Amino acid sequence: MSNPRYLTLLAENRLAERAEQLEDLLRSCTVCPKDCGNDRLNDEIAACYSGRLPIVSSYTAHFGEEPVLSGTGGAGNIFFGNCNLRCVYCQNYQISQTWKQQKKNEVTHEGLAEMMLELQGRGVHNIGFVSPTHFAPQMARAILIAAERGLRLPIVYNTNAYDSVEVLRLLEGIVDVYLPDLKYADADAGMQFSKIRDYPKYARAAIKEMHRQMGSELVFGEDGLLKRGLLIRLLVLPNDLAGLEENLRWIRDELGPKTAISLMAQYYATNKAATDPRYILLSRRISEGEWFDAVSLLEDLGMEEGFMQEYESASYYYRPDFEDKDEPFKDIRDFQL
Repeated sequence: MSNPRYLTLLAENRLAERAEQLEDLLRSCTVCPKDCGNDRLNDEIAACYSGRLPIVSSYTAHFGEEPVLSGTGGAGNIFFGNCNLRCVYCQNYQISQTWKQQKKNEVTHEGLAEMMLELQGRGVHNIGFVSPTHFAPQMARAILIAAERGLRLPIVYNTNAYDSVEVLRLLEGIVDVYLPDLKYADADAGMQFSKIRDYPKYARAAIKEMHRQMGSELVFGEDGLLKRGLLIRLLVLPNDLAGLEENLRWIRDELGPKTAISLMAQYYATNKAATDPRYILLSRRISEGEWFDAVSLLEDLGMEEGFMQEYESASYYYRPDFEDKDEPFKDIRDFQL
């Protein structure tokens, strides 16, 4: 299996140039589609409540991702603080929407690089940046530093997909696995529930760029773990507020039925969705019937690749073709209604 792609850029003396190009976007910030225009290099605070330095709320070997990312040693997840969305049901709202508290978690680029190297030393399988959009330039700079010091793990970009296509083009060859959400098919839902304009327009453009870079094939190593590719996450919301069928049709028609998806059952009411009557449609877990309908769409629409969670435990199950057939994990190609 080939090395992570950022090592090629490093060997060609192009990784530093990419980091500089990304950092230039912070000068009048256009790092995400909000296009605030704040000078974050001089530590002006943008709409995401972030300035020059990255904010890290925690970093850990994480076992809650898809099994091909978590493996036996865990995904090396680095959780950035703050966010460019304001989802009323965010399960990480304590770190994504508490910017005054998160300010104290600022780290240097060198400190972020050391976190990656520490996680590598602990035996994780990859470095997963969670909510990286607003810190993409800082992430790239830290990857450069870490790569020069011996980082050799794949980079996973775990994003809400409200990303700039320009930024993603500069990340080509740096990111090994794109792991975007596709939250809504309707722009009004994006505004109501995540306080963001034109979410489908920008998220679909971003995901198309990810697909241009990666194609539809997932590349696995001899250890069965994901080394390269695009995996689109679809969280099933109560009352079909995500517009699941429309999103799946878009993926199938625009990217192809072999584009891998990850269907998620883990929604529960938290943050404002749990207490604010304005969001009563989000105030409960999805029903078993809603989950069954969502799973049925995979077959009805001819989706061929990906993963799904079990309804009861909201844990992933998956079985690569080369695994022992007695293993209980299945992928969507094996699922029987």
